[in-house]
Amino acid sequence: MARTIQSLERAAAVLRLLAGGERRLGLSDVASSMDLPKGTAHGLLRTLQQEGFVEQDEATGKYQLGAELLRLGTSYLDVHELRSRALVWADDLARSSGESVYLGVLHQQGVLIVHHVFRPDNSRQVLEVGAMQPLHSTALGKVLSAFDPVAHSEAVDGERRRFTERTVTSLEEFEGVLEVTRARGWAADVEETWEGLASIAAPILDRRRMPVGAVGVTGAVERVCEDVTAAAVGVGATAANGNGDPAGEPELRPLLVAAVRDCARAVSRDLGARRF
Repeated sequence: MARTIQSLERAAAVLRLLAGGERRLGLSDVASSMDLPKGTAHGLLRTLQQEGFVEQDEATGKYQLGAELLRLGTSYLDVHELRSRALVWADDLARSSGESVYLGVLHQQGVLIVHHVFRPDNSRQVLEVGAMQPLHSTALGKVLSAFDPVAHSEAVDGERRRFTERTVTSLEEFEGVLEVTRARGWAADVEETWEGLASIAAPILDRRRMPVGAVGVTGAVERVCEDVTAAAVGVGATAANGNGDPAGEPELRPLLVAAVRDCARAVSRDLGARRF
């Protein structure tokens, strides 16, 4: 019989300990509960903290489970059930919109594409399942950053690279974009990541109304936007105009926005989310 690794067994025991009882425990509590020297317990907790599995309260010094466990806990749903529930709806969205459809989930510091439906025009296209997209500049990434606290933390703390002249990189402006996204329930990327392309995305929620992914369409700016000339106005501005759109952002085609939101709602309902 293969031998087990003691350090991994102890780390798992620490996580189980923090998952029950008072939820927040001090170093002495963890050490005594596991019958370990304080130095050993501290080493386990420090390693788990560095990996994001454990967090330490600055005021009390006590430990609790970290946000990384939430991401790992929903990864099976994200990659398997989420994708299977979204297949039909994503196909319908591609047919009704005439554009490419992407389904993405949070992975490390970006958006992992777990499903991609080709634009239904028989043009030559490349399957992008498994590709990573940035959180701060793509429509999928903005939606996750706006509604998922873990994604928000990754986007705020991570590098916000400038891809085009329209990419928002300053923290203040980025937070403004996320505020608008939360208010209207969807996000857009108009030449912020790729020149000539625009995207619209909306969040997918589970039965706890927690964001588990996002779905969106991507296409040429002239097809996704109503007024392409507006794309050159107000680069980087985030103040909302009368329609709730960031200043300088061209108006997205209302029918496309509605189609993306309907698709996200349909997948969310299939995952058990209440009507919203």
